[in-house]
Amino acid sequence: MYAIEVKNLVKKFDTNTAVNNVSFNVKKGEIFAFLGPNGAGKSTTINMLTTLLRSTSGSALISGFDASKDPKKVRKTIGIVFQDSTLDNQLTAYENLYIHGKIYGYKGEDLKKRIDELLYFVELLEVKDTVVKNFSGGMVRRLEIARSLIHEPEVLFLDEPTIGLDPQTRSHIWEYIQKMQKKNNMTIFLTTHYMDEAELLADKVAIIDNGKIIAEGTVNELKKIVGHDCISIKFEEIPKDLDSKKCELKEDGRVHYYTENADSEIPKIFEFAQEHGLKIQEISYKKPNLNDVFIKLTGREIRAERENSKISMRPLMMMGRRGF
Repeated sequence: MYAIEVKNLVKKFDTNTAVNNVSFNVKKGEIFAFLGPNGAGKSTTINMLTTLLRSTSGSALISGFDASKDPKKVRKTIGIVFQDSTLDNQLTAYENLYIHGKIYGYKGEDLKKRIDELLYFVELLEVKDTVVKNFSGGMVRRLEIARSLIHEPEVLFLDEPTIGLDPQTRSHIWEYIQKMQKKNNMTIFLTTHYMDEAELLADKVAIIDNGKIIAEGTVNELKKIVGHDCISIKFEEIPKDLDSKKCELKEDGRVHYYTENADSEIPKIFEFAQEHGLKIQEISYKKPNLNDVFIKLTGREIRAERENSKISMRPLMMMGRRGF
């Protein structure tokens, strides 16, 4: 059963096609990572899936509901953690969750119990009466995760949930994400520019560039795109005749050679250099990771910059007050 079904999704802004015929499915209970460089179409896609933008054509079903035709039903089944904080920093942690819970119809003792459970889950129960403006970045993120879960959503959208956080706090957030996914068999749609985050968390990954999905599969399946090992060689003088099928010349002058077995290939590289009078200044190798896949497919790394969204995501906070 699919929690998210996207078919031939298109979004045009005047003459610009931001999302171009995108299709993918996300199974129920799966963590799905959606990766792409700035301007690739990530934010536009997630805005359509969460009903903040209407698609030009195509369809997106969330828990069986059409995001364009049944936006109110979709909003009741999803939770979202935005890139930018949408908490009221003049209110306490408890008050932020209380208001959000009321929007989703919770009240009385049921609401109070639900808030305490979530604050305990994200380890903020002891500071529930502290004003949010006094929270650290990691505490704010944990509170936003708690808020997104208050109505027990079937699908949770995490848009760059750990951006700007230090490695230790990021690791802490990962633990919460994995715990809540396992506890509730929740479907999670994750966008991130941290490749290690996607490798650790995702059951499946899709890479989008220039509005189109250029690769999709498990992390191990995608790694096969670049081979098993990558040997990096820095020659004193770059060889003129490189095997374009196996070698890539990088901007820093290094040659990347992809092979299934680096141990057996490295001696051959030294033999090649000796035969052709080439001097090797540096040589190293590593197993491929998701970042290698991304660079090979897009020609660049994901930057830690934020995309310029064409629509603010803050209005979703008010949707409940308009009857969803």
